[in-house]
Amino acid sequence: MKRRRWDSKAKALVVLQGLKGRLVADICNEHQICQSEYYRWREEFLTKMPQIFDKSDKREERLLQENAKLKNLVGELALELKKVNECLE
Repeated sequence: MKRRRWDSKAKALVVLQGLKGRLVADICNEHQICQSEYYRWREEFLTKMPQIFDKSDKREERLLQENAKLKNLVGELALELKKVNECLE
C-alpha cells in the first residue's frame, strides 16, 4: 500500500477539528490515520504555535519602522519643495 503524504496545511486542518471538540476517533477514521499520528501532529502544532505569532509581531514591527522612515522622507521632501517654491517667488 502506498503511503500518503500530508502537507502542513492538511495536517493543521485535521488537528483543528480535534481542537474544536470533535472526537479524535471520528477524525482518524475519516482521514484514515491512526490516533498516535493525530496526537503527534497535534503536539507539533501546539509546539510551533508561538513561532507563528512571533513572526507576525516581527513583521508588524518592521512595517512600523518602514512607515516611520517613509513619513520622515515625505516630510523632508515637503520642506525641500517649500524652499524651492519660496525661491521662485
